[in-house]
Amino acid sequence: MRWARRSGTLAAMTNIEFPRYIDDPPTLLIWRMDDLMPAVLSLVIGILTGQLLLFLLVGGGLSHGYRKFRDRAPDGYAIHMLYWWGILPFDARSIINPYARRHLP
Repeated sequence: MRWARRSGTLAAMTNIEFPRYIDDPPTLLIWRMDDLMPAVLSLVIGILTGQLLLFLLVGGGLSHGYRKFRDRAPDGYAIHMLYWWGILPFDARSIINPYARRHLP
């Protein structure tokens, strides 16, 4: 952690990780796209319903919660959960139906 001097006091600065490789997730300025999606979707819903401040707070909370979940879960776990619940269907012959819980030989 780096320390910076601002107006005579020491303030902690946090390090920001930038993508270094081609297969890193896409970013918009300093935020990952999957962190921004709940906030952007709630912004759109807030504009459409006329409750912008409420939905901005909800989107910020959802983004913060997702970021904490993503940091403690393995890579690709959110996509695995969406597939397992049947929300994210794949049309491939090698991928089994997520609703079939028992497979007989």
